[in-house]
Amino acid sequence: MNSILAVGLLLVIGFFGGLIARKFKLPTISGYIIIGMGLSVFNVIPKELTSGDLSVIVEISLGIIGYLVGGSLNLGILKRFGKQIMAITCSQLMGAWILVTALMAFLTPFVIKLAIPNPNFYQTYLPPAIVIGAISCATAPAATIAIIREYKASGPLTSTLLAVITIDDALCIIAYALGLSVAEVLTIGSLSNISWFKVIMVPALDIGGAILLGTVLGFGMTYLIRFANTKKRLSVIVLGIILLCVGMAKILNISSILANMIMGFVVTNRIRPNENAFEVIDEIDEIVFAMFFTLAGAHFDLGVMKEAGILSLLIVAGRCSGKYIGARIGATVSHAPTVIKKYLGFGLFPKAGVTVGLALLAKQHLVFSGTSIGNIMISAILASVILNELIAPPLTKYALIKAGETSGIK
Repeated sequence: MNSILAVGLLLVIGFFGGLIARKFKLPTISGYIIIGMGLSVFNVIPKELTSGDLSVIVEISLGIIGYLVGGSLNLGILKRFGKQIMAITCSQLMGAWILVTALMAFLTPFVIKLAIPNPNFYQTYLPPAIVIGAISCATAPAATIAIIREYKASGPLTSTLLAVITIDDALCIIAYALGLSVAEVLTIGSLSNISWFKVIMVPALDIGGAILLGTVLGFGMTYLIRFANTKKRLSVIVLGIILLCVGMAKILNISSILANMIMGFVVTNRIRPNENAFEVIDEIDEIVFAMFFTLAGAHFDLGVMKEAGILSLLIVAGRCSGKYIGARIGATVSHAPTVIKKYLGFGLFPKAGVTVGLALLAKQHLVFSGTSIGNIMISAILASVILNELIAPPLTKYALIKAGETSGIK
């Protein structure tokens, strides 16, 4: 097996997975994910390849998806529904954080028997639970944008959902930094060893750097597309700058997906009516989604599911309940339309890239490193991503259909 052969398999086998999914009236990406899991179970594509050379597919795909999400956010909508969007974003984030933390902290002692003499609730179980709860706040835009584009969805629910997802990932990075600091205080039992400067500056630099990079490249794109007098030349500029954004974000160690979201937001609100810097993506989006989601399914690890299956179910239950209840509370407080109160929460279940990234980052810290419970909890959150990838797409489709915002359903 080599990387080029693997990409060919992802596209061809993913294509048939999508066809089968549509036969069962499921979103196409559900078929991609399930067929990708089959590739993993039968070890068709080695793990070293999915996590190594093929990781560039994930980075490029997330860059394109981030650009599309940002391009769906109209400044007029944000001005009109800004308070509503912020209320829903904050309440669903806190709902997921609180419920996942509570379930992990109080139920883990009954699920896992540790070989630790006299495990302490406040120093053994609560610290990692707080961090896992914070990581669980993240919402992945990839599945949502894929379903929105597949069913040509548009309307108040769709616009609000995209805005909430965009802001949610930025707030999740802040929640993770705060949660990790609190967890380390509980583990060490002393405030003196915590660098509060790092607690504040790390997420601030990440988010601030992504906003700055996305803004600069966004203005640059709006200037350059004026020289593109054909659709083919426009596609060169758009895809080239998306890749520049991904690569520069990687060098600067900031969120590439957030930077591309900001870039898409700047472009969509500055281009002239006769310019369309997003239409060119329509011709390649199916290729991107097929590769990305089939590869996501190929990351499935049966060993992880066996090790932390019950805990992963707790994470999924707590996160989905927290996001749905939190979104409903936020929508009620902000007097959002009924359709948003009833269905927005179903569109917030997907999670992937940010969750995995933060989980792997957390593994390096004192709260998790060198402890058996920390390793098991990290495995649990990775397993929960797999479960979410299976249940979230159909529920997002359900929400958009019930809201009456879809067209083009086959």
